[in-house]
Amino acid sequence: MATNYVHNLNPVLLDLGPVQIRWYGLMYVIGFVIAGYLLKILVRNNFFKIAEEKIDTLITTMIICMFLGARTFYVFIYNWDYYSQNLMDLLAVWKGGLSFHGAIVGLLIGGYIFARQQKITLFEVMDSVALAGTSGLFFGRIGNFINGELYGRITNSSFGIIFPQGGPFPRHASQLYEAFLEGILLCAILWMVKKKVKIYGIISGLFVSLYGVFRFVVEFFREPDSQLGYYFGFITMGQILCFLMIFAGVGIIVYSKKKNITI
Repeated sequence: MATNYVHNLNPVLLDLGPVQIRWYGLMYVIGFVIAGYLLKILVRNNFFKIAEEKIDTLITTMIICMFLGARTFYVFIYNWDYYSQNLMDLLAVWKGGLSFHGAIVGLLIGGYIFARQQKITLFEVMDSVALAGTSGLFFGRIGNFINGELYGRITNSSFGIIFPQGGPFPRHASQLYEAFLEGILLCAILWMVKKKVKIYGIISGLFVSLYGVFRFVVEFFREPDSQLGYYFGFITMGQILCFLMIFAGVGIIVYSKKKNITI
């Protein structure tokens, strides 16, 4: 009988006394470096019509807005019962607590700010960000896996992994499922679609909808947030938000076709 793998990866890459370099942070750095490189390619191919030196400004704006959106969603939607009683922890991000759905809202706000500054359309910015940033989702989920967090539900399958933080039973490695679906597959689809689309907005809409679909599916394998559990006895908050993302993505595609902003 096969023995399930026990997760024992060290989340710390280098321990320099008071300073630690963690794999999770490194994964995000890699993701942003790749995103910057891909944005430069899009600029040089005249898909993203900005000056190349403005890319650093875009990335900085997106990081700040993404972080604020991710934290705000987590605090007020996922865990307000706790934070309403522990206001001093509102800014204690080192204890965890970021929402990807909130990060998407933050990216949208950051894209709007940057588009206004550069006098270009929001669709142009968000299409470029979707193409350049989706690969970063892969590295982010790998970081979650190394940390042994956001693990899946208990499974009897032979490929289940025992996460010490999740007890003695094997669980789905939902972080790796997301890394493949949201990072590799979604990125590949968007870049293939880029070769065919003629107007801005289609790629943004596809990103929002397909991420919603992929995450909705993975939620069936992912352990729900302990403080929320299930709604209506079977659906998670993540799935509710993904359901809204699917419809929002379709709406973006329909609206972009009406606006017909050519590439």
